[in-house]
Amino acid sequence: MSFKKITVGLLTCVMVISTLAGCSAKKTEEVATTPAAPAATTAKKQYKFGATYMTMNNPFFVALNDGIKKVVEANGDTLVTLDPALDQNKQISQIEDLIAQKVDAIFLNPVDWKGVKPALDAAKKAGIPIINVDAPVFDEDLVDCIIASDNYNAGVLVAQDVMKRLKSANVVLLEHPTAKSAIDRTKSFEDTVKDKPAYKIVAKQSSDGQLEKAMPVMENIIQANKEINVVMGLNDPTALGALAALQGAKRDKDVLIYGVDGSPDAKKAIKDGKITGTAAQSPIGVGKTAAETVYKILNKEKVEKNIKVPVTLITKDNVDEFGVDGWQ
Repeated sequence: MSFKKITVGLLTCVMVISTLAGCSAKKTEEVATTPAAPAATTAKKQYKFGATYMTMNNPFFVALNDGIKKVVEANGDTLVTLDPALDQNKQISQIEDLIAQKVDAIFLNPVDWKGVKPALDAAKKAGIPIINVDAPVFDEDLVDCIIASDNYNAGVLVAQDVMKRLKSANVVLLEHPTAKSAIDRTKSFEDTVKDKPAYKIVAKQSSDGQLEKAMPVMENIIQANKEINVVMGLNDPTALGALAALQGAKRDKDVLIYGVDGSPDAKKAIKDGKITGTAAQSPIGVGKTAAETVYKILNKEKVEKNIKVPVTLITKDNVDEFGVDGWQ
């Protein structure tokens, strides 16, 4: 083989190797500059909450539940709402069922502020937070937060208004002795007038906060008392039930009638001159605060144990400021 042929062969090999090396480098460069796929984002945890109120046969609790539901659904989560219909045993069973469903938290308005304890114990054992709304429980150490209107002040506001209008009065109190919210409202009225003998409590009976129960209770009170000047219902349905009874007996003239809630029906009755006033709550506000608080608890943030929402007395003098078509 001639030297020339050998030289040509070597040059050819060198060119092939150089070409292959160039291709390999180019391929490596392309791989290195290809952008990496984005990392998978962590999916948001979906929460499931339970709620049980003493009764849904009261527009107040419907509005409160709506306040919670709006916040929960805005976060893409679920709310299961239950109605024990004023049956404490049924409410305990409902809470046990929610625990079995492994809900992340429970919003509770107790039927009986003391009788609900077995359910509180069960939730505590299961590690499920309890957000106590509107009517506080007796065993406060078993709930994570209590969010309620300033119920004691509601009774004070009503009593003060009565004393501004009348120098003396025979007073009827329609109560609900198993609900702490109602207990506070009634007690505060009594505390405000206790050193003023001109204001006499002539009757004090339970109506369970229900219009249909308040009416017959009030009818019996009317028959037993010739003179009634003031009726304080523990809530607006009770006040409206008392109004119906007084109207039926043609005894509603010149009787001051008060409720607590600030419901649209009560505000309309105030505007029409049928009842005197209502210590207004904000159930939507209570619900919204409760829902916001539960997320803080689940995020391990510190929250206040007791959150009180102010109340305002609505009378004919200021009812237009609040309107009669909805809750404040």
